Amino acid sequence: MMKQQFENYTQEDFKVWETLFERQVENLQDKSCQEYLECLRELNPVLNSANIPRFEELNNVLFKKTGWTIEVVPGLIPVGDFFELLSQKKFCSSTWLRSMAQLDYLEEPDMFHDIFGHIPLFMNKEYGDFAQQMGRIGVQFKNSEDVLLELQRLYWFTIEFGLLKTTETKIYGAGIISSFSETNIVYESETEILPFNLDEIINADFRNDTIQTKYFLLESFDQLYEALNKYEERLMSLACL
Repeated sequence: MMKQQFENYTQEDFKVWETLFERQVENLQDKSCQEYLECLRELNPVLNSANIPRFEELNNVLFKKTGWTIEVVPGLIPVGDFFELLSQKKFCSSTWLRSMAQLDYLEEPDMFHDIFGHIPLFMNKEYGDFAQQMGRIGVQFKNSEDVLLELQRLYWFTIEFGLLKTTETKIYGAGIISSFSETNIVYESETEILPFNLDEIINADFRNDTIQTKYFLLESFDQLYEALNKYEERLMSLACL
């Protein structure tokens, strides 16, 4: 089992974390959904700009609130393993941090993306239940490449790059929340924002090596949960045929 080696972080790592955190918190105040900001404030004693977070401390708070914990991984892992961990209420995180030269964009997710982008919303029980249910479906249909691909697409356009409609368009996807440049691109006039549609999403290709070209907008988080329930019911009906 891998663990965070906190003593290995350098002065540059601490500076990178502080720079990314402070810059993005300020940037998100009028752009992120309130659910994320509230969870981030609740985690402030163990997740802030002053220090790189200690996973053990984060786990203690997370587990007490919703039963989730962080699972340290070396980087990207096989999709089947990822859904297995989600089903166990474990979210994957690497422990390495980008360099000062990579502040604005990098292709492979680092600790800032994993922790700052993803972890706060796992303080929200309903959101965590959604992620666990997605993982459980992935485990149940682990031998179906088609289902796993559809789940990856759903994960990508919701948990990673989802938008939420309140009085204005707000961000909840971790891939946007952890990216200074993409947070701002969402609000440019040429950005394509489509209404949330389950069937369109599970058939939509995506790329993980560039800024996104389209996003899907939820009317509410309830719409997200209802869509996953409907998707699971559809899969179970087909499995019974």
